[in-house]
Amino acid sequence: MTAFFRERWLAGSDDSGHDRPHPKGDGAAHPVERPSTTLAPQQLRAMAPFVPSAALVSRVLARRGRLRAFERLEPARCALVVVDMQNAFVEEGAGHAWVPAAQSTCPAIERLAAALRAAGGCVAWVLNTFTEESVRSWSHFHRDLSTPRGFEVRSRSMAAGTYGHQLHADLRPQPQDLLVPKTRYSAFIQGSSDLHAQLQARGIDTVLVAGTATPVCCESTARDAMMLDYRTVMVSDACSATTQAEHDATLAAFLLNFGDVQTTDEVLAALGR
Repeated sequence: MTAFFRERWLAGSDDSGHDRPHPKGDGAAHPVERPSTTLAPQQLRAMAPFVPSAALVSRVLARRGRLRAFERLEPARCALVVVDMQNAFVEEGAGHAWVPAAQSTCPAIERLAAALRAAGGCVAWVLNTFTEESVRSWSHFHRDLSTPRGFEVRSRSMAAGTYGHQLHADLRPQPQDLLVPKTRYSAFIQGSSDLHAQLQARGIDTVLVAGTATPVCCESTARDAMMLDYRTVMVSDACSATTQAEHDATLAAFLLNFGDVQTTDEVLAALGR
């Protein structure tokens, strides 16, 4: 399974800017399927910086005595977990749930990934993946929380090998990175993926969460990481949401109750201490 997804995620575009053909099960080469709609160039949008309120800071200090829970990060025991930075979420028209600010976080994610690799840490690219098994085992999500049209678009754009499922072209996974399909919002909940087992095998005890969307798959993954005893940091400027209010509310709740919230610059400084 890992080799199957690695082949597709690492393919990307060649130096000419054209997509490389993607092998399918029949052994032949097939082009990546792009959205049929011709779209104007996307205007990037970015989340405003997350600034905790004075009241939130006061509550965090009362709870644990300091604002930053993890002021020093040991690179060799850290994993950057990049959640769902796929075309279906990052590129308008490529799938079911475009997050306009997602593409603007790609430079921060790439900075974190490069720094962590260089320091001996781990980078894991997690992709939301539709499977027929998940329709059965997560049936109420597909039946009750989606319209028939929404289910159709989501299942098509999240199937392995499709354009929507592919990691966005602004991100460049490397051969040593982990490539992990997941079938639930959280990458850590049982039955979703083997991310926890892979991180445990590498001696990881700290998880840095980046990606999209902040209040959905990023938050679900981060909370479950904390519950599995990982020291967990949500990287505020490397996450994105549909609205600023949803982004800020998620980060505020996480900072107070679950772990740490740091910017990319703060994480890089903590890795260097």
